[in-house]
This record gives sequence, C-alpha cells and structure tokens, in this order.
Amino acid sequence: MSSGENRLIRRRLAGAWLSSVISISLVLLLVGVASLLLVNAKSVSDYFKENMQVSVLMKQEVTENEAMDFTTVLDAKPYIKSTRFISKEEGTRDMKELLGDDFLSVFETAPIPVSVEVTLMADYVSGDSLAVVNADISKSPLVEEVVYQQSLVDKLNTNLKKISLVLGVFIVLLLFISFVLINNTVRLNVFSKRFTIHTMKLVGATKSFIRGPFLGQSVFQGLFASLLAILMLLGILFFVRREFSQLFEVFSLDLLLVVMGIVVVSGILICLVSTYFVVGKLVRLSKDELYY
Repeated sequence: MSSGENRLIRRRLAGAWLSSVISISLVLLLVGVASLLLVNAKSVSDYFKENMQVSVLMKQEVTENEAMDFTTVLDAKPYIKSTRFISKEEGTRDMKELLGDDFLSVFETAPIPVSVEVTLMADYVSGDSLAVVNADISKSPLVEEVVYQQSLVDKLNTNLKKISLVLGVFIVLLLFISFVLINNTVRLNVFSKRFTIHTMKLVGATKSFIRGPFLGQSVFQGLFASLLAILMLLGILFFVRREFSQLFEVFSLDLLLVVMGIVVVSGILICLVSTYFVVGKLVRLSKDELYY
C-alpha cells in the first residue's frame, strides 16, 4: 500500500472520529442543558416564592420609631428573608399612584398606617407555614393585621409542583434520548472496525484483550466530546447572560461545576458502556455475520 493511500485512510479515520466526537458533544450539550435545569430547579422555585410579599399593617397609634424597632425584631426571625419599612408618607404616596390624588378626600384623617413589607424564606411560603408566621407576627400588640393572598400562595405552589413534574419527565426523556443517540454513534464507530476485531479473535486474542484498546479510545472520545460540549454550554451561557441578564437572578452559577461534572461523567460512562457491549457483540459474530 502506497504512502498516499495510507494518508487517505488516516484522513478518513480522523474524519470519522471527529464527526463521531462532534455528534456526541452535541448530544452531551443537551445533557448539560437538562442538568442545568435540574440543579437549578430549587433555585427557580425559591426565586418565585421569595418574590411574594406579606404586608404587616401597624395600628394607627404606632409611631414610626416603634415600627422601625419592630422591623429590627422581624429581621431576627428565622422565617424572614428581608423587610422594608414603609412610612405613612410613603404609603400615602403609593396609594395616590394607585387610586388617584383625590382618594383621601373621603376621609377625615389619613387612613394609611405605618407598615412593613416582609419577604419570607422560600420554605415558609406554603399554606400551613404562612398560618404559623401570621400567628407569630400578630402576637405583637403593635400589629393590626398581616395581609397576604392565600389563594395566590396556593396557586403558586400548585403551579410549581406541576412545572417540576413536567420538567422531571422532560429531563428523563432527554437523558434517555441522549443515551440512545450516543450509543448509536459509538456503535457505528466500533462496527466499522468489525473485521479488525475478527482478525484479533482469529489469532487467539481474548475478549478482554480485544476490548482494551476500544475502551481506552472510548474514554478519550467521551472526555474530548464532554469538554467540547462544556465549551459550547459556556458559550450559550455567556450569550444568555449578555442578552438576558435577569435570568441569572434565578440560575445559580455556583452549581455550574456540578453541571460540568455531570456532562463529563455522562460522556465517559455512556461511551464506555456502549463500547463494552458493542465490542462484546462483535466478538461473538461469525465471519458470515460480519457482512450483514
């Protein structure tokens, strides 16, 4: 065989290997996106829950200094994420924006009390927990009423459960499809070398000896494809952060290393498992079956 033919064969093998790696990396990109959604599912849920506000209305005779002291007490509560003190003037201004400048004309005295806007920790935004929070805050002699929309809380929790269920099914299907696609890619790559495997079997090579080089190549292939998928995922996240920066208030980038680990482990593991079974099947084929 001439050197030109050798170069042509090597070029074809390199092209086949590269196309296989690119195919696997594209599938692993889907795994990365699914993993990103999975590890951030709680962050997304907490974001919506912690954007719900509870209004603590103080009694009319409560002074602003007393209300500010009570705000400090609320900040120390384990179920409080943040508080915002609202003076009578600020409350009146907000009501004017909502109802118009003349809404006070029907009252003899200003009806707007001092209040505190409270944001709860996500774990306390549920029907039972809110009842406990309401009872605890209402014990104060300064508090007139704790206002929140129970129906909105129930609807939010119901919708979040539905979204989590749909997202879970979507991720499982996506991971299954990813495994099937990568398995088929590896199968085609290894099947092209079936005659080499048959030759090794004829000279007395054991299954483990035949599998060895293929498993080593599959680890390298899976690792290389994983790194390529991670680079593409980082590129997508960079674009999303530049164009839709508000999304990163929901997604926690601290978990990005976990996503990278999932992509790398998935790439190597799927390639290894697929190669192991495909090579084992090819070793068992007879000479005639190699042509079909």
